Amino acid sequence: VQLQASGGGLVQAGGSLRLSCAASGRTFSDYTVGWFRQAPGKERDNVAAINWGSSSTRYADSVKGRFTISRDNAKNTVYLQMNSLKPEDTAVYYCAARFRLTIATSSPSTYNYWGQGTLVTVSS
Repeated sequence: VQLQASGGGLVQAGGSLRLSCAASGRTFSDYTVGWFRQAPGKERDNVAAINWGSSSTRYADSVKGRFTISRDNAKNTVYLQMNSLKPEDTAVYYCAARFRLTIATSSPSTYNYWGQGTLVTVSS
């Protein structure tokens, strides 16, 4: 499966963005998807994940209540709605996928398909 992340940009603190992860090549509904982010000089951390059956989601503590992950299987797309953005949310955001992973996991090594990343910059 090929993944294409989009939707990043420059936004002021308190603003919102919606990231999209569009898939091609396979039926995306069979894939568990995670959103990760990596700031300069830092490790790649999981932000949110949703399992292939949409029965399980997880969020990093730092984004709970502000970010929402969802999927539209008809459009082969997973979204990350980001509200109340903070300067510390600035990073390159990546989506990743793993075929029929039961649990929405946070470990980057679990995912074997990655998109190219989209830059989110939050100004103060």
